[in-house]
Amino acid sequence: MQNTKTFHFTSESVAEGHPDKVCDQISDAIVDAHLSIDPQARVAAEVMVTPDNVIIGGETRCTKKLAKEEISAIARGVIKDIGYELEHFHWEKVNIHNYLIPQSADIAQGVDSAAEKDEGAGDQGIMFGYACRETESLMPAPIHYSHRILREISNARKSGEIKGLGPDAKSQVTLLYENDAKGNGIGQCASSVVVSHQHDEGLNQAEIREMIRPIVQKVLPEGWMPEESEFYVNPTGKFVIGGPESDSGLTGRKIIVDTYGGSAPHGGGAFSGKDPTKVDRSAAYITRYLAKNIVASGVADRCTLQVAYAIGVSKPLSVYVNTHGTGQAAETEIAKVINQLVDLSPRGIREKLQLNRPIYRATAAYGHFGRNPRADGHFSWDQTDLAEKIKQAL
Repeated sequence: MQNTKTFHFTSESVAEGHPDKVCDQISDAIVDAHLSIDPQARVAAEVMVTPDNVIIGGETRCTKKLAKEEISAIARGVIKDIGYELEHFHWEKVNIHNYLIPQSADIAQGVDSAAEKDEGAGDQGIMFGYACRETESLMPAPIHYSHRILREISNARKSGEIKGLGPDAKSQVTLLYENDAKGNGIGQCASSVVVSHQHDEGLNQAEIREMIRPIVQKVLPEGWMPEESEFYVNPTGKFVIGGPESDSGLTGRKIIVDTYGGSAPHGGGAFSGKDPTKVDRSAAYITRYLAKNIVASGVADRCTLQVAYAIGVSKPLSVYVNTHGTGQAAETEIAKVINQLVDLSPRGIREKLQLNRPIYRATAAYGHFGRNPRADGHFSWDQTDLAEKIKQAL
């Protein structure tokens, strides 16, 4: 990662109540609603939130058109689950503006015109996957702990374990790394942690700090807690006005939070609001799956994997593997093996990871990667069931 012996690296996360994440969750709830009706549904749903308003736009194609009232109910349900009952952003009172329209025939043609077996990609683009041995989830440690801090606070807030905190929050974790002989950073400790959390008017900064400190201590490995002077809670002193009352939100604005926290490249495409025919989403999932399985197999300690697609073309234009000097096999051989083991066409990806299911709202807060795969199909791209096959093939 760095030529110096030691260095610092920082990643951030945002909570489910952050305005952009409110939008991501509504967008993905709309995707799930359509896939629940029609597993072949096409959805591209964008959301914007402002005080008192939720604006929904985009395109859909489904065997049943969802009524405006149904879309409104989906949006209100998401906002209620997050916990917004503010004067100017209340799940029951907020104005819902629905501008969803049918999918463009020209876009549909790019995916549908090829023979069913060779279904083309829904768009051009490049997608990256990444995995490393920094954490048990094979995720970079700064983003892993940033997500976990906010997830644990949210759980405590919703269970009533802690009181007086609102839904909007951010975290940021800076780690001190020391390079090993191969130049790969090994995390030593958290040199600083920042948590900014919305709160009730009656709470002061010191009280919020005492609520949050035990959660941060629980999340970080033993001995990793930063010095007290480097533990920042609501550094501006006050965070009462939050969520869409304080800042507008848009779908797809937190793509680095959604992926690897800056530890790996990003192709540029957002995930939320898109059905799995969009390779922005499905190919980013398969590249994470492959990178994670390469690392889990023991073939490498770190792996970056890129694929590229063209609209209407089923095969990837390129597959790139980089093991950052940690590989036990040639990168060209690893790329050849994964091409043999996994069909990287858009249809092949969806079938391999079983993506045509309503599994996306859960991805829209606290990261798409490094999550526990579930029996109902959620986070299938974080399974390591291919690791043994990769090991044997190499």
